[in-house]
Amino acid sequence: MQRVSPGIARTIVSSLTKTSRGHTFTTFAANPSFQKQLQQTIPCDFLKWASLGFYRTSRFATGFTPLQQKPLDSIMDTDRAKDKSPEDLVLIWDDYHLGRGHIGASMKAQLYRLLEQRANDCRYFVIPLWKGSGYTTMFAQVQLPHILFTGLEDYKVRGTQAAPYFTVTFYTEFAESKDLVLIRGDVVFTSKLTDSEATWLMETAQSFYLNDVRYKLVEQFNKDTRNFEFKDVLRALNMPIL
Repeated sequence: MQRVSPGIARTIVSSLTKTSRGHTFTTFAANPSFQKQLQQTIPCDFLKWASLGFYRTSRFATGFTPLQQKPLDSIMDTDRAKDKSPEDLVLIWDDYHLGRGHIGASMKAQLYRLLEQRANDCRYFVIPLWKGSGYTTMFAQVQLPHILFTGLEDYKVRGTQAAPYFTVTFYTEFAESKDLVLIRGDVVFTSKLTDSEATWLMETAQSFYLNDVRYKLVEQFNKDTRNFEFKDVLRALNMPIL
């Protein structure tokens, strides 16, 4: 199948409004009842993470303010898109995001439902991102319809004031009619992540939630943190244990 030309894509996809790079990401203010509720859902034992230079406090990962989802109809002409096949719609979506500072992707609705189910049970994970001769450890918070990524070092320094480096949004408007969920990624800090690194992070995070074998590590991180070994994640990704 030939790719849809940018000109044709732009007749269906409307011009973008303000991107997420213009948003200010804030965290929840000190609300004792809310923070207590969140702390009960977050893994509590990170003693084995000392080797990463990571110090766990009671305020760790208390949650970003939920992002205001950019409506799909502000990005594309959803009425015209209804007449397109899933295959054409995916090509249009992907082509539109090429070279625009955003990442376009898609997935089957059934996979999204599995991701949603598992994210409700296990919201957090850590992923090593290879940079040069070593890796930096990224923290993922799966809060559908969003996934938020930031660095563990930023949590160490800033706690709940650490802002996301990269956000991913899932659009389910065509899940029932076309068995299709559209995905959009926005790199918030281009000084922290390249587009290719962000794409890899997005795909890798999904693989840990959607692959049965890899998901066991996600479960262990959230439910049995004392026995979680980061080197098992490195092995799963065929990365050297430094």
